[in-house]
Amino acid sequence: MWGWRAVSVAMLCIALSGASPALAAEPVGQAVVIKTQVTGQSGPIEVDTRVHRNERIKTSQSGLGQFLFRDGTKLAVGWGSSVVIDKYVFDDSQSVKKLTIRAAKGTFRWVSGSSNSSAYQILTPAGTIGVRGTAFDFYVGPDGTTAIVLLNGAARFCGPGGCRQLQQRCDCVVAKPNGDMSAAGRVDPSILETLGNQRALPFLTGNQRLAGGIGMLGGCNMASAAPERKDRNRPPPPASPDLQKQDPPQKQAEPQKERPNKPDKPHHDKPHHDRPHHDKPHHDRPDRPDKHDGHDKPDGHGRHDGHDRPGNHGQNHGNDRDHRGHDRDHDGDRDRGKDRDRNHDKDRDRDHDRDRNHDKGRGFNRNR
Repeated sequence: MWGWRAVSVAMLCIALSGASPALAAEPVGQAVVIKTQVTGQSGPIEVDTRVHRNERIKTSQSGLGQFLFRDGTKLAVGWGSSVVIDKYVFDDSQSVKKLTIRAAKGTFRWVSGSSNSSAYQILTPAGTIGVRGTAFDFYVGPDGTTAIVLLNGAARFCGPGGCRQLQQRCDCVVAKPNGDMSAAGRVDPSILETLGNQRALPFLTGNQRLAGGIGMLGGCNMASAAPERKDRNRPPPPASPDLQKQDPPQKQAEPQKERPNKPDKPHHDKPHHDRPHHDKPHHDRPDRPDKHDGHDKPDGHGRHDGHDRPGNHGQNHGNDRDHRGHDRDHDGDRDRGKDRDRNHDKDRDRDHDRDRNHDKGRGFNRNR
């Protein structure tokens, strides 16, 4: 009987020893935001997936993960990154005695939780970041070059070449694994050239957006370094010359404004010029020359009309012929306007009145 118990205990020990670290370890936090692809020790990580001590978290070249630890510490893991939750020692339900993460490569943002500042430690190939109630971004390049940019609080970076204090917002330090380290100074877009990677520090440049309060810590004027913004300025230049080339043809279409010559004055051709009553045959009455037979007396009637004299009467017939010739000339010159036609009609009416007076005078002489 005791032999069977010994065998059972031995088998249980073997089973526990073969369990994966992620299953055996206690969860220390969970994912709150996942974009594209983020993986953990046991496979893809999704929102609300728990993370464990000693678990490695990796992101794809476009991946992003945001994690919340039990004491309120926040960690954002940007694209192309790899980090391990190295140590996590509980103090009580609201704090930890020790939280250490080891960043192998990539870009990160850290915001401390409610634990003591001395409990936090971040390890990089170029040195160690000591946290003092802090928010900061840091980047680890493929060759181990490390850059840290302070956003809030204070931080200390120590490597083979010594230590640097970051005390002002946007202070930056760049360190290499061989001990080379820059002095603390304000970060500017040229740091991307120093790091040899335009995709470094994407939370500052705006190339990756963070959700919640962790994404509202400012960018230290690094947004102008975002490659996407440079690309936006390319399309506008070719647009303006094309528009200028299209304007001239529109101006050439203005010949439409030239109206055709104005021949439409049909009123000049109205038949009133050829009114039949103007050409009445009473001017050519055959009895006129026969009735001027010496009745002209100096009584004033002949002088009043001036038609009693044969010479004047012939002259009147000449005037009639002139008027008829004038009518024919006028018909040939119709375009001279209505005014001349009206004046001519008035002259003709006066001639008719004169002829009527002449006839009356003739009748008066007969009665005498």
